[in-house]
Amino acid sequence: MIKKTNQSDRRVLSFPAVHPCEAISPATLLNSLITLANGVCSNNSKFFATQRRNAREAIRQIGILLIFFEEIRDRGLNLSDLVVLCFSELHLTFQKVQFLMEDCTREGAKLWVLMKSQFIATQFRVLIRAIATALDVFPLDTVDICGEVKELVDLVAKQARKAKFELDKEDERAMKRVLSILNYFEKGIEPDSGFMTWVLDYLEIKSWSDCNSEIKFLEELVALECSDSEEREVPFLSSLVGFMSYCRVVIFETLDYRSSDQIDVRCNMETLSCLNPEDFRCPISLELMTDPVTVSTGQTYDRSSIQKWLKAGNMLCPKTGEKLTNTELLPNTTLKKLIHQFCADNGISLAKSGRKSRDITRTIIPGSPAAAEAMKLMSRFLARRLFFGTNEEKNKAAYEIRLLAKSNIFNRSCIVESGAIPPLLNLLSSPDQCVQENAVAALLKLSKHTSGKKVIVESGGLKVILKVLKSGLSLEARQIAAATLFYLTSVKGYRKLIGETPKAIPALVKLIEEGTDCGKKNAVVAIFGLLLSQGNHQKVLDAGTVPLLADILASSNRTELITDSLAVLANLAEDIQGTSTILKTSALPVIIGLLQTLTSRAGKEYCVSILLSLCSNAREEVTASLAKDPSLMNSLYSLTTDGTSQARKKARSLIKILHKFIETCSSGVEGSAVPHERPFHVW
Repeated sequence: MIKKTNQSDRRVLSFPAVHPCEAISPATLLNSLITLANGVCSNNSKFFATQRRNAREAIRQIGILLIFFEEIRDRGLNLSDLVVLCFSELHLTFQKVQFLMEDCTREGAKLWVLMKSQFIATQFRVLIRAIATALDVFPLDTVDICGEVKELVDLVAKQARKAKFELDKEDERAMKRVLSILNYFEKGIEPDSGFMTWVLDYLEIKSWSDCNSEIKFLEELVALECSDSEEREVPFLSSLVGFMSYCRVVIFETLDYRSSDQIDVRCNMETLSCLNPEDFRCPISLELMTDPVTVSTGQTYDRSSIQKWLKAGNMLCPKTGEKLTNTELLPNTTLKKLIHQFCADNGISLAKSGRKSRDITRTIIPGSPAAAEAMKLMSRFLARRLFFGTNEEKNKAAYEIRLLAKSNIFNRSCIVESGAIPPLLNLLSSPDQCVQENAVAALLKLSKHTSGKKVIVESGGLKVILKVLKSGLSLEARQIAAATLFYLTSVKGYRKLIGETPKAIPALVKLIEEGTDCGKKNAVVAIFGLLLSQGNHQKVLDAGTVPLLADILASSNRTELITDSLAVLANLAEDIQGTSTILKTSALPVIIGLLQTLTSRAGKEYCVSILLSLCSNAREEVTASLAKDPSLMNSLYSLTTDGTSQARKKARSLIKILHKFIETCSSGVEGSAVPHERPFHVW
């Protein structure tokens, strides 16, 4: 009878109650009403940071009515239609009261509930008045129960009509203090710590993890607002996130994160791919680029966006602010190819990508002036801690940067500008494993930012990051270092620099051999980035990469890892030396099998790319081997209809090569034979 609603399935301060159906039996309705009343009363043992008086009064009144309902049930009374109607209205109201109680005691929602105090007090008043209305028409005289219970019900009805359920004066005082603090932030003024501590004490936010729970809850609300395109409250929510983030960073000195907090930043596998969608968005339109072009400053934009910018008379680079020396737009064909691969593999139509990504937008631009200034203050605070703090303070500062820079581009920009990167690089030499892990993870997040990459390299960061990659204090630190190198390889000059650094590529190859699935993937995509520089191809081959990738294809069950390994092999197979190295392994039959079984569309394309390159470079030897496999042709024909545009093109090319070979063999040309009669030793 009672609708089961998971807290995470409904919006906070929404009350999706359902009215009992007309055909419900009185006994079922009464039992459900008793269950609801018990649920409301059970909130008496919960902590209410705010709305204490209103919640206590609502629980008290419904507790009295619970006695009334149980009396009727125990006596087994027959209920008239009017009684059933009143019970139905009470049932609906009790559901809403229970939802309201859940929200008032929801984990992480203390600050939000405080700031909604006036609305919540009004809801208490409206709901209790609804109870009073139902009791006003209740035919109490027709119900055969003891006089004492009737008097209690009558008392509840009178009190419900008169109850004020006003905003608590202390709640109002706390709310005004928060608004005052936000006003300080908006003006770029650092609020008094005692002022903020008073608010935290009032809400009983006692620890770093309590504070972090508040931030997570507020960020979830922001995401919900944006997903529903109802962004009216986003600026205010962002300001509250800024306030709580500042408290977490500045007020709470001791890290007491729970296991779930640590899981969020332990493994970087979900953030790494050979294809990084953040790099595929035009800095002007924030949309996926369909025709990326590079201007004289080296920055890349979508052609239509930068053309509009230039036609408006702007001669400054939108991203760097530098003056453009000319208006020449150079096509970025490599990036265009990667964007098409990404879209194909993720089912995204470039033709439909004109809609702005609200997620990206709100990470580039601060949600509110208060949030922006709070972030700037935090960044400067963290930079000072990294320079002058104790070992514990430096560790906490690095961990905070991990969190703040995790998915917010604006935050990364502020942290980079604060000068936090050089002291983070110094921490990579720390003898403390935890400090080293947090420092390299913080640098990973900052390496996603254009300015962050530049500062890391210009501050001599490559040397120390490579040292962590080679001999970090933990496997986790080595794996994160590999991920950091991947982001640095997005800059053309850095690929060459990393490739020329002794033992850089061998260290990545060693991680492929020794790492977890996460570490293997990080190393593979870093090598993929390095291969975008032609001068690194031979170094990757010489380091023994290919046999390890072949082992991954044969033994791994991780689709993402397999796909990225195929991407590297497809790149290496483009030249004769790479083809020769691949053919010395047992990879060929595995690649043919993966073409038939992989669910990844990008993975299938990489398989065809490898096979096409092998046929082109090894000619008849490989072509004859492929022609012997009847299942291969079926897979290729399937790809000509279901694959990406590039995959279809490559599949048609490979089919053409195979058909030509078979026709040549069948025609009886001297020195040739039918495929199955020839001895081949390709694998």
